[in-house]
Amino acid sequence: MKNTLVTTDYHFSDQTNVYHGKVRDVYSIGKDTLVMIATDRISAFDVVLPQGIPYKGQVLNQIAAKFLDATADIVPNWKQATPDPMVTVGLRCETYKVEMVIRGYLTGSAWREYKSGARTLCGLPLPDGMKEDQKFTTPIITPTTKADEGHDENISKEEIIAQGLVSREEYEQLEKYTFALFQRGTEMAAQKGLILVDTKYEFGKKDGKIYLIDEIHTPDSSRYFYADTYQDLFAKGQEQRQLSKEFVRKWLMENGFQGKEGQQIPEMTEEYCNSVSERYIELYEKIVGEPFVKADIADVEGRIEKNITAYLKK
Repeated sequence: MKNTLVTTDYHFSDQTNVYHGKVRDVYSIGKDTLVMIATDRISAFDVVLPQGIPYKGQVLNQIAAKFLDATADIVPNWKQATPDPMVTVGLRCETYKVEMVIRGYLTGSAWREYKSGARTLCGLPLPDGMKEDQKFTTPIITPTTKADEGHDENISKEEIIAQGLVSREEYEQLEKYTFALFQRGTEMAAQKGLILVDTKYEFGKKDGKIYLIDEIHTPDSSRYFYADTYQDLFAKGQEQRQLSKEFVRKWLMENGFQGKEGQQIPEMTEEYCNSVSERYIELYEKIVGEPFVKADIADVEGRIEKNITAYLKK
């Protein structure tokens, strides 16, 4: 897709390192600063797909920035500034090697496991007789390991502590933050007619203090249902209207791709990529509650470089 940002190769003043993730490129500046660029790449089943999605990076970056600001009273976070619609600059923290996944409903990969007969998830027992998209009595935390490459793996609280990934005391603090953040996200979603179904949070540590890092409550890290049709569709056993990346996963599965060896990624036409872009913009407008203003993408790489350079000079 023209005018999408799928690769970056910048060289900023005092740059010490660069990390290219599945979706974000993170530039280390000096010892304490990170410049995180939300690209237009899209991943599913832990595979980066071959085409970029117009405005996706801007959508993710701006939603995350709003939610980081709206939850800063619960837990301090890494964000310091957003000098460009696709860029967040913040504190460099030592990342915990686990992702805190929290689920309010039985759906997605958890439902796929449950349907295949699993009755425990990350060491937590699940009752018999649950249905797809059913609400849990209370939200459950199902952490995963944070893989640098390949697949993140489900892991239990006790395994995390036994393996020394996080101390018990710190893990229990991460749990408290996770429940509180999910509660805030749930309340904010409800005000916009949405249900925050599940999401994940990442945390880091700096100078002995825990910080919320990365993105939160975006369609890449979260799943939303429309509240007004949830009960009726659930009662009928029909698919929920949702805003998340699940529609991309479903399209891939329908076209024979689940990230397994030997499978071919289906062709992503310009028309398909634009339709995905529209879904991302729809989520932005729905969850943020204001119109999405498209940034100028005539020279997106040059614009980002100029804005970051100007910020770092300050």
